Amino acid sequence: MAAARITVFNTLTMQKEPLVPTREGKVGIYVCGPTVYSYVHIGNARTFTSFDVVVRYLRYRGLDVTYVRNYTDVDDKIIHAAHETGEDPIHLAARFVDAFREDARALHLLEPDVSPKVSDHIPDIIAIIGKLVAHGVAYESQGDVYFQVSRYPEYAKLSKRHLDELRAGERVQPGEQKREPLDFALWKAAKPGEPAWDSPWGRGRPGWHIECSAMSARYLGESFDVHGGGLDLIFPHHENEIAQSEAAFHKPFAQYWMHCGFLDLEGAKMSKSLGNVVRLRDALQRVDPEALRYFLLSTHYRNPLSFSDKSLADAEARLEYFYETLSKVDARIAGRDFGKGPLHGEPGRFRTEFEAAMDDDFNVPGGMAALSGLFAEMNELTDKPPVKDKALVGRTLQALREDVRRISSVLGVFEDAPEAWLLRRRDRAVRERGIDVGQVEALIGERNAARAAKDFARADQLRVQMKGLGVDIMDTAQGTTWKVTPA
Repeated sequence: MAAARITVFNTLTMQKEPLVPTREGKVGIYVCGPTVYSYVHIGNARTFTSFDVVVRYLRYRGLDVTYVRNYTDVDDKIIHAAHETGEDPIHLAARFVDAFREDARALHLLEPDVSPKVSDHIPDIIAIIGKLVAHGVAYESQGDVYFQVSRYPEYAKLSKRHLDELRAGERVQPGEQKREPLDFALWKAAKPGEPAWDSPWGRGRPGWHIECSAMSARYLGESFDVHGGGLDLIFPHHENEIAQSEAAFHKPFAQYWMHCGFLDLEGAKMSKSLGNVVRLRDALQRVDPEALRYFLLSTHYRNPLSFSDKSLADAEARLEYFYETLSKVDARIAGRDFGKGPLHGEPGRFRTEFEAAMDDDFNVPGGMAALSGLFAEMNELTDKPPVKDKALVGRTLQALREDVRRISSVLGVFEDAPEAWLLRRRDRAVRERGIDVGQVEALIGERNAARAAKDFARADQLRVQMKGLGVDIMDTAQGTTWKVTPA
């Protein structure tokens, strides 16, 4: 497909633009990954899930994507956390890298093509700092090295901030050796108890911003296509990345800048300072991981998203509906040959609608609306077929089911066998509600016997009794099944 069919909202220009890769058919994407001093929060998870879908969709459209998402494993926060636990900072960071990878797998996040760590790229970082010093836009001061913002005339072109206002709000902090308040650290002189490496300016460690310039250049080139992250990174992190990269290499840094909106907790923006942070690991214990992913994708990536227990329950209920439909459809078409021939209606229209939504700045909610229409069509064809030709219906269901597979490969959902997912969902609900499974199975057996004896009044009484226990039963062609009544 022509890459220009996809439009992207570019934070740099504040408008939607056709996605035109710098190299035809290939897209390089760099996303700022987690600072691994603790478990990541669900605000991070929303950003990573959004870009996971971006990568999946670009590949779905036939583009060759190189996806880079880093780990910041050298940072003030990591050093502080390590001092509190008595661990070596690099060891603590490695432990939380492993934890993140475990949580990412549960959330069905693809492993990036490259997941670089700061600690593995010190030579790359030193090389860029050396370029900046040689170009006269950075200076050494008592073992520290700072980027001199006044030497880069385009500073703040991403955030659209006024330099006078920024200068008025900045102060030189104790221990800093910079010339001007807006200057930022590229290299920090070693302090006792901190990780440090040799450099032309003495032992020390990188500042925060320089790492991404070094790692993106290493794996995507000095100029690449898409840079992403959360809104909170626009200033100063991404602004500083642009300044140091373009001052070092004298070419545009990233062509497109994409930023995810904030995640609100019961209407309050998630913020560590407010104490209202929910860790991804905790959320994964409260809700099915796939339902959590579905929730994180339920609002356009640039818009705010409200997190609450109700929103999670709604996502889980919606996913249950999808899986129940798939279970029903699979039972109808699995292993059957309906031959070749026409299809009922226009089943391909749902995939066309999905692609149109996703082409428009990765509008996942619009794509989900098309998916919902597809599922409604499958339910109608299985429950109340509009035609009597069973082969025609079967072929149409197979075509729709295949489109579900294609769409779900982009969204990262429906990756489990329907029966396995539904059983896990039921088992967890049983534990949460304290339902006696043995009693339920015995009552179902008694009801089946009553139905066989045509004692339908007794069968109805048993259905009502099970309803009182918090159980709904469903009579299908494969027998009677049950699920926990939604709370």
